[in-house]
Amino acid sequence: MPLDSYVLKDLQVASPQEALYPMEERGLQFGDGVYEVVRIYRGMYYLLEEHIDRFFLSAKAIGITPLFRKTELLNALFELLKQNNITEDSILYFQITRGSHPRDHAFPSQARPNFYAYTKKVPRRTYEMKNGVSALLSPDERWANCYIKSLNLLPNVLAKQEAVSQGHFEAILHRNHMITEGSSSNVFIVQNGCVYTHHTNRNILHGIVREKIKHFCSSASIPFFESAFSTECLWKADECFLTSSTCEVMPVTRIGYTPIATGKVGEITKILQQHYEKDARIDHNE
Repeated sequence: MPLDSYVLKDLQVASPQEALYPMEERGLQFGDGVYEVVRIYRGMYYLLEEHIDRFFLSAKAIGITPLFRKTELLNALFELLKQNNITEDSILYFQITRGSHPRDHAFPSQARPNFYAYTKKVPRRTYEMKNGVSALLSPDERWANCYIKSLNLLPNVLAKQEAVSQGHFEAILHRNHMITEGSSSNVFIVQNGCVYTHHTNRNILHGIVREKIKHFCSSASIPFFESAFSTECLWKADECFLTSSTCEVMPVTRIGYTPIATGKVGEITKILQQHYEKDARIDHNE
């Protein structure tokens, strides 16, 4: 899908052509940067400040200091939304890199961080959310700092492509037969009325929607446990679902071609979907 009319380059509204960086850009050559993806519903950002807070934490973790404050970034992103006149379901993508500099593995002493952002129309996956998707189990071969939302995504891309090439929506990753997360999502199971997901540590991304699920469970009096579970538990689960800013609360009804429980979307997953839509102020009449 094409980008919308305007982008941000270093917090300034520009055309996509004006936002190009020199060839020796460390994000391109080393994946030396971090990023965020934010949902937009009815022309409004959803969970924007939470994403910005994680963005600054990720940048700090790899030693990048943005040349702007949080309030300045917020103002620029709202200006981008206004300039692009977004009314449809969309996403905001933004990233920062260590900058453009003659190629060297060591950090350049004079490099200025590069920042850009854009919006793009991305419809909701309403059919999949109603009927469920399948996922493929895959070994987790990523680096040891998955809590950083890094541009280094090649293992994620390879796992995702393997799943998609076999007709599945997502790759669910595991280390030593313990589920960590998806290639681009957090993973949850439901067992005996309780929701389980991997605890927050360096091995998973601390998902923004994942955090919301904790609050939704509390509001709905659904027991919630942050505890790693095995691939065997996944096979035996009553329900399974994924969360991310792009897939929202996505039911998984099959692992490979084997159904989870009845092979239908579970009731607790439906309850959490309803809480998400209420929180995001999604209008079903549109």
